[in-house]
Amino acid sequence: MKTFNWKLCLIADAEACSRKNLLFIIQEAVEAGVTLVQLRAKKLRIREFLEFAIKTSEILRPRNIPLIINDRIDIALSCEADGIHLGQEDLPLAFARKLLGKNRLIGLTVNTTEEAIKAEAERADYLGVGPLFFTSSKKNLRTILGLDGLKAIREKVKIPILAIGGINAQNAGDVISSGADGVAVISAILGANDISRATRELLNAINSKP
Repeated sequence: MKTFNWKLCLIADAEACSRKNLLFIIQEAVEAGVTLVQLRAKKLRIREFLEFAIKTSEILRPRNIPLIINDRIDIALSCEADGIHLGQEDLPLAFARKLLGKNRLIGLTVNTTEEAIKAEAERADYLGVGPLFFTSSKKNLRTILGLDGLKAIREKVKIPILAIGGINAQNAGDVISSGADGVAVISAILGANDISRATRELLNAINSKP
């Protein structure tokens, strides 16, 4: 499996804005330094999602930016994405690995140290840890972890951690200092008036910490 730069993941949520605008945002964000894109489209029909994923891949592949598909293994395989991200209620990791093979990335959302330890034991490639802070992007929030919760999970696992939930340029540096390998954001980029500036400010905050 190739090496990934985990620093800044854009979760490109197709429900957050129109697909035409989202493709433009993705392009602006990767040109400004986003290192990973996760595509999420819970309400799109399969063909619409696939079409959108292919267009996203066409933006990312020339720049060597990995594409992760949220939930949908069929879409990930069809558009030749680099991997998939699963939630706790999605297809079990072991079954996902059988379908995807060993060369594609599988990430799993976790909210507790127990879930993190289990995910690593089942050979997840990375963890999406959160929510760290309050976020309006998720309707049914699990326990807000805060920096202490992130540190507790970091102490128990060795695989990469992408922290998520309410992260912005003001707190991203502290998130990295608390053990995350990178941050995943939605509104901090999708909701910005200046996509390039917002991306650069996030990266500056991330890079300010060891």
